[in-house]
Amino acid sequence: MKRIVTIQDISCVGKCSLTVALPIISAEGVETSVIPTAVLSTHTMFKGFTFHDLTSEIKPIMDHWKKEGFTFDGVYTGYLGSFEQLKLAEELFAQFGHQGRILVDPCMADNGSLYVGFDQKFADAMALLCGKAEIICPNLTEASYLLHQPYIAEGYSEAYIQETLEKLTALGADRAVLTGVSLKKGELGIYSYCRSEDTFFQYYREELPQHFHGTGDIWASSFFGALIGGKGMEDSLRIATDYVCECIRVTLQESQHHDYGVNFEQAIPYLVNRLV
Repeated sequence: MKRIVTIQDISCVGKCSLTVALPIISAEGVETSVIPTAVLSTHTMFKGFTFHDLTSEIKPIMDHWKKEGFTFDGVYTGYLGSFEQLKLAEELFAQFGHQGRILVDPCMADNGSLYVGFDQKFADAMALLCGKAEIICPNLTEASYLLHQPYIAEGYSEAYIQETLEKLTALGADRAVLTGVSLKKGELGIYSYCRSEDTFFQYYREELPQHFHGTGDIWASSFFGALIGGKGMEDSLRIATDYVCECIRVTLQESQHHDYGVNFEQAIPYLVNRLV
């Protein structure tokens, strides 16, 4: 069985980070090992959440794994909350990433702004971590901070997206995937570029009427799980995009659905069928 290790925080209630990565990647038939960077009572959409930092546990976990001789087919980083955690992720790559693939989801910004507690210096440090990965998957806001370029919410051209992707891979990763791209009204999807092959790929679905917290984490988890599980790159990109759409679709069918995340659990059978 293939094995992924993912390093990010976990919310006791709320559908993001490890709370979605662990069940989704496991459902894809890939063993999922975790390094929790922090534990929160809920994700940050809620007010008054509790937060316990676990940075001091990360190095001992890695040391124990090294002693046990564990190996991984993929390493995946999600939300990292400090410069120290970025450095530890780099160490994780060095110790456990040389035999597999490395995905960095630079979770730090959305809708034109950095998350609370982050600044451009943090984005610059994240850019260095991106340079150590094989694949990175920023949204348009994150790409703007990684590259020190203005954020354009809409009305951008395909040439602009391609140029941005080429600049992202110049940071060091072989493949960059921009999520949340829309080149045609009513459509939303992904656009990727592979530097070693000098090829682009794009895939879109109908834009659904409501956006939810955590769908980026669902996308990255399902994409990487499919890829490590044996699907090709383009198939994995399609599967992840389709799965997120299905998650939103089944959520909107429930009249009293929660607004803090999608019903990804109900869509897991769809995901499993896509992998057959």
